[in-house]
Amino acid sequence: MRIYGISIAHLPVPLRILGFVLCLAFLWLPIAIPIYLLIPDDANLVTILTMGLLAIAFLLLLPAWSQAIHQQHQAFTHYGLEFSRRNLLEFSNGLAIGLISIQLLFLVQAGLGWLEWQPSTAPISRWILEAIPTAMGTALAEELFFRGWMYDELRRDYSRSVTIWATSLIFAIAHFLKPLPEIIRTSPQFFGLLLLALLCAWGKNLCRGRLGLPIGIHAGLIWGWYVLNVGQLIKYTRTVPVWVTGVNDNPLAGVMGLGFLLVLFIVIRQQAIAKTRN
Repeated sequence: MRIYGISIAHLPVPLRILGFVLCLAFLWLPIAIPIYLLIPDDANLVTILTMGLLAIAFLLLLPAWSQAIHQQHQAFTHYGLEFSRRNLLEFSNGLAIGLISIQLLFLVQAGLGWLEWQPSTAPISRWILEAIPTAMGTALAEELFFRGWMYDELRRDYSRSVTIWATSLIFAIAHFLKPLPEIIRTSPQFFGLLLLALLCAWGKNLCRGRLGLPIGIHAGLIWGWYVLNVGQLIKYTRTVPVWVTGVNDNPLAGVMGLGFLLVLFIVIRQQAIAKTRN
């Protein structure tokens, strides 16, 4: 695809990314803005509708972009969303890793006396089922965007190492757009987001570019945390500072959560490096 005789595929990667984001905004904003204007009193409904529409717009734009700019006719497979038994198995393994890790984190903290288990006000199955669309939808959209499309665009211009760090930093920053006082107060969460992104990027490399493993890990962490948090199944005893257990009770914003993520990251990274050498 050319604009004024210039091939978009040959533009520097920042311009290609900007072009994609502008196209996405062109598709999304004409629908999102009326929703924001017409539904002012229910912020949760507005978020669900607008984010859902953004995800749909992204999924529609992605194959068109891939074919027009890079002549890739199997966009989702190219970006790592391969519909195969192997990718499904890797997704299942990742889901188990994420769920077990988040549960183990809270079991350790409970054993240390840092939190107490609370009785559920509703059947736990309700929270488990409610978490599925949130966990799966968020993980799928974010991994396909950051570790799929954006990773591919950056990898065309830069080395693997630069690409992993660039996509991971962009992922963390994109989740950290908030007022400066809040950024300072919740700063440990930035490192949690960065570690999660690095972990998922190396998971993609471990699986030869497939996204099943990172989507599974990402979804498992969200799923496990959603059930415990929304279901109000835990209560911190405050026997240790919040920077240990997590600012705002967010496990990604505390030393314990960061430690668990760091262990996962090291294991996945070492496996990916060993596999590359073989």
